[in-house]
Amino acid sequence: MTSASHPPDSALLRLLRGQHDDPFAVLGPHEVDGARYVTAYDPGADSMWAVVKGVSHPLLPTDVPGFFRGAVPGDLPYRLRGEGHGDEGPFSFEKEDPYRFGPVLGEIDEYLLGEGSHLRLWEALGAHVMEHEGIQGTHFAVWAPNAKRVSVVGDFNWWDGLRHPMRRRGATGVWEIFLPEIGDGAFYRYEIVGPDGTVQPRKADPIGFGSEHPPANASIVRDISGYGWSDEDWIETRAEAHKRSAPISIYEVHLGSWRRKDWGRPISYIEAAQELVDYVAEMGFTHIELMPVSEYPFDGSWGYQPIGMFAPTIRHGLPHEFRDLVNAAHRAGIGVILDWVPGHFPTDAHGLGRFDGTALYEHADPKEGFHHDWNTLIYNYGRAEVSNYLTANALYWLDEYHADGLRVDAVASMLYRDYSRPAGEWVPNKDGGRENYEAIAMLRRMNTETYGQHPGILTVAEESTAYPGVSSPVDQGGLGFGFKWNMGWMNDTLEYIHKDPIYRSHHHHQMTFGLVYAFSENFILPISHDEVVHGKGSMLGKMPGNGWEKFANLRAYYGFMWGHPGKKLLFMGQEFAQAHEWNHDAEIDWPCLGDPQHAGMQRLVRDLNHLYRDTPALHAKDCEPEGFAWIAGGDTGNSVLSWIRRGRADEPEVAVICNFSNAEQQAYRIGLPDTGVWREALNTDAEIYGGGNRGNFGRVVADDEPSHGYPASAELFLPPLSAIFLVREET
Repeated sequence: MTSASHPPDSALLRLLRGQHDDPFAVLGPHEVDGARYVTAYDPGADSMWAVVKGVSHPLLPTDVPGFFRGAVPGDLPYRLRGEGHGDEGPFSFEKEDPYRFGPVLGEIDEYLLGEGSHLRLWEALGAHVMEHEGIQGTHFAVWAPNAKRVSVVGDFNWWDGLRHPMRRRGATGVWEIFLPEIGDGAFYRYEIVGPDGTVQPRKADPIGFGSEHPPANASIVRDISGYGWSDEDWIETRAEAHKRSAPISIYEVHLGSWRRKDWGRPISYIEAAQELVDYVAEMGFTHIELMPVSEYPFDGSWGYQPIGMFAPTIRHGLPHEFRDLVNAAHRAGIGVILDWVPGHFPTDAHGLGRFDGTALYEHADPKEGFHHDWNTLIYNYGRAEVSNYLTANALYWLDEYHADGLRVDAVASMLYRDYSRPAGEWVPNKDGGRENYEAIAMLRRMNTETYGQHPGILTVAEESTAYPGVSSPVDQGGLGFGFKWNMGWMNDTLEYIHKDPIYRSHHHHQMTFGLVYAFSENFILPISHDEVVHGKGSMLGKMPGNGWEKFANLRAYYGFMWGHPGKKLLFMGQEFAQAHEWNHDAEIDWPCLGDPQHAGMQRLVRDLNHLYRDTPALHAKDCEPEGFAWIAGGDTGNSVLSWIRRGRADEPEVAVICNFSNAEQQAYRIGLPDTGVWREALNTDAEIYGGGNRGNFGRVVADDEPSHGYPASAELFLPPLSAIFLVREET
């Protein structure tokens, strides 16, 4: 309560016109001539009182409509009581006065917000259910440094921007207000007056924890405190599951189309906590990767154009229910990776674009701030508050939702200023080059902070260029990611496998070139959603030949992939070879599992996962050249590739042999490191997988005849379009 004269009518008029940037200087309690006076605003009231311990003190109407003022003795808290007449007759109300409450944000918050270094940003900004000065309510805070006024509007104040204008917090650019008696489930937005005096489109909360179901777009107050996690065992040991030497096999999921329920609705988080987790565990995958779950307005973006960066999408349930899904996965020993989109954001009017009437989160110049490919806006990574917003958001998902990792989308578009831009349509960096120094700095900071604050997590870059050191530590000049998608391997090998076997001998290099650079990064081999959509067809649909040949080709390709150095990622539906490409509006083709060929493919992927996880030679040195050696990489005439996978010296080696011709190979001799029995651990042509059940009767015996530079060798039968795994039997 400050000592001053009564606010002049001009100040009240400025409030009434929505032009006053300091409502707390006018409304609420103020000391005038040694007495406490209260000024209140309610345009629907005819009479108002301040109530102190049951005693009502009149607040008289001023000359400015809707404003009331009066003396209120003492310094005890008061409530406002009012009466009026509406369309349905007389009414009365009693409520707390938001303008009698002091600030919530402290000096440390103000300092960190001011310099753009508040890494727990979500604890300062957004909407927080809390008790403040003894009263329950919700604290709202938002960054809008160029605004002339910011108000909270919602279903609790008839969406009227004049009722709850906020307090400006000095040079931080933050506005805040505590609204008593507002709690979980309240709908709200921010009404912002820009620097030119124009009222902006109502904005969703950039750090809102909940949202309406699209296409509606109001933010919703969500109390995300107090969840009872029971995943301590997983959190304590997950660092082992994320080492370069660990088996990592990822099942990529779009929750909205994995399964549909009740006349086509998407599966809920609670349902997925049982059904998805059980399925992934049965299939032997080590991780679930969820396509973006942060709130997004357009279903067709699959989440890659987010607006609610701090809100798990309401499409599947509430925040605590999303935690139920993560918690269930962890209790089953399965990690959860979230797709994260810091590269761009949509232009929807309720989003971040021109948030306070200026280019705040984005660049003002479209040569830097607009993606023509996606019709989206690009973050201004050079602005400290924006870089902090993104870094804090990454930490938020790891902290509040126990995510085990983040797969960062479209990294290449962030690294280069000329990404997908013609000459003259981009702005060089300060040195005249194409690298985006500011985005690079943000990514390095994000990786440094996430790994530093949450040891044991992993970050993954979807990066399609030859930018060096993507998965190298920051202190060694790298970007600091744990792993990188191997897009070159994916493109080359899919192009090869699409060809009729008769032509493959001329394109053999497409299957071998990946080994030239396989250990330059910590690679994940991705068969993602991007490869089975937009007319590309399903994985089965890419295969040449008749029906049986299509399945055989795909079985051989999966064998090649699981035997190849690198961690694995497979998009849902491809594990059972659904025939149609992915449709985000419908569930994947579960009924096709009634066909033995599809069921056999599913069993193959399951068995590949278990073989990969149980055999150290297939994963322990995925990222090290010592873990791989060719037997014969140059048999172009037969379209056969063979190699050795190695783990530690005391662990059995594995030979992988792939026949990509449609002809069987009898008495095909390959070199091997040791004589003795080599067990046929997996053969993709086995009958249980839908194959012709041709092979080597479960084992081969290597003799001491040298071959391919090895001291021993064995003759094999190679079925057409097949992959075989031989494991050295311990003597």
